[in-house]
Amino acid sequence: MPCEAAELAKIKLFELLDTDELGELAAAIDLEKIAAGKTLFNAGDFGESLYIVRSGEVELFIKDNLGQKIILKVAEEGDIFGEISMLDNRPRSASAYALLDTEVFVLDRDDLLLLFQKKPDAGLNMLAAMSGMLREADKLLRTRVSRNVNEEMEEKLSMLQRIADWIAWFSGSMQFLIINALFFIVWIVLNVIPGETQFDPFPFGLLTMIVSLEAIFLSCFVLISQNRQSEKDHIRSDIEYEVNIKAELEVAHLHEKTDHLYEQMLERFNHIERILKNLAKKS
Repeated sequence: MPCEAAELAKIKLFELLDTDELGELAAAIDLEKIAAGKTLFNAGDFGESLYIVRSGEVELFIKDNLGQKIILKVAEEGDIFGEISMLDNRPRSASAYALLDTEVFVLDRDDLLLLFQKKPDAGLNMLAAMSGMLREADKLLRTRVSRNVNEEMEEKLSMLQRIADWIAWFSGSMQFLIINALFFIVWIVLNVIPGETQFDPFPFGLLTMIVSLEAIFLSCFVLISQNRQSEKDHIRSDIEYEVNIKAELEVAHLHEKTDHLYEQMLERFNHIERILKNLAKKS
């Protein structure tokens, strides 16, 4: 089902096309409905279509060498994805997954080529718009930093884990030690002084049971917190590995730049030397 030209005019990729170009493009685009949880395509699949989100959300993601999922973008209404594979006729560079019930406009490669044949200026306009999108992607890559392990773990914490972390932290503080010491002193004093105040006489069986239960529960909370710390250390080691790889690539890139500068300097010195020799011969 073709879409309206007015809908395409709101999309960034087509905002530079004129009314006639938008009309021909709208006549060639089809509408496709995708159920939530369905995968549109996977990285490595061949595709000859680009998609424009009419409604819903589509998650675009890749997996790195460690198998970790990296979300590139969540495409929403008006967003475009899949255009790179359509243009260069190569496998998809990322996977697309519908988060919600979604409607997308589908533009095939042949339809786009037909539009370019009829209106060559449309191709230049679309390339200009795509260059802006690529500049935004480059800016995003330049501003991306290494993952923060604390932020990643914080996002995954359940309420029980947050409580366990707080209890494990508090049980290792001076406040906890002082509170326990005062509690034990008051308990023992009340049960040592003869009289009606004794409710747990020596050897303090009730106190022993309370302390044992406290130790059991504290041990459980500390173990839960330690398990989380082990997970955090694992993620930290992965991040350190990624940082080392990035640093290695940056160093290699700097070496390439240095070698290139060295070659340029040699060429300039040789050129200057030839000029000086020619001047010496003329003189």
